[in-house]
Amino acid sequence: MSETTVSLKEQSKKSSSSLFRKNVRKFMNNKLAIIGLLVVVLMTAACIIGAVAGLDYASPDLRALKELPGGDHIFGTDTIGRDLFSRVLYGGCYSIFIGVFCAVMSSVIGAVLGAVAGYMGGKTDAFIVRLSELFQAFPQLVLVMMLVAISQKRGLGNLLVIFVITGWMTTFRMVRNEFLSLKGETYIKVCEAFGMGSGKIMFGQILPNVVSPIIVSTTTNVAFFILQEAALSFIGLGVADSTPTWGNILNAAKSISVVTNQWWIWLFPGLAITLFVLAINFLGDGLRDVLDAKQQ
Repeated sequence: MSETTVSLKEQSKKSSSSLFRKNVRKFMNNKLAIIGLLVVVLMTAACIIGAVAGLDYASPDLRALKELPGGDHIFGTDTIGRDLFSRVLYGGCYSIFIGVFCAVMSSVIGAVLGAVAGYMGGKTDAFIVRLSELFQAFPQLVLVMMLVAISQKRGLGNLLVIFVITGWMTTFRMVRNEFLSLKGETYIKVCEAFGMGSGKIMFGQILPNVVSPIIVSTTTNVAFFILQEAALSFIGLGVADSTPTWGNILNAAKSISVVTNQWWIWLFPGLAITLFVLAINFLGDGLRDVLDAKQQ
């Protein structure tokens, strides 16, 4: 009996190892996903290194107002003489943090609410579904703009809270649908028959089988929240002007004179947003192909 158990464990390990190697090979064969991963890692590392190195992003150089790229200022300077290269690196730290934090927290909220609604059903499910529909009644960007205007605050913490409480619906719907289909499986009925608590069944038995699509959804939501922050900051409803996010840097390029005559002020932060968002989407597509069983 002991030998049989050991043999089964060895076979399980071999099977898991084989599946892992297969998934790694599949991911490595996706060239766009590899490029996306490299771009995300390199840009994030560059932003962190720039922040740790203490680059001066706030002090204006009055002798170099609107200076072209080159020399002491690789990306040039903005309208009041601040180094654009330093601002793009610092802005990346803030923008990437906003995207990652909001994507993770909204996924956690969506996963918990989706698990409760999908497993409990009945009035609990109906109430949470109606709550999600209430948030979905408005386009998310419009809803965020309304909440920012009502709160009359342009702080980073305020923006994080607003993004989190308005961004959980996608993950919620996905997790709820998975729970509705999985709670009728035989192993769940066995757990219930043995008296296992609802919490342990939801978060110990069913939720681990939904982790892969949650990871993919979280990855793609990072890009979504970065774009949301950039859009709000560009129109003056994002974080305070003193915080150099990519969106706030673009905010300085709203005037026609800057757009036509100082192209570098909007080009470099715009390229940073475009490259990072595309890279995140490529990475998310690659993870979906590997982790999502429906794509196998």
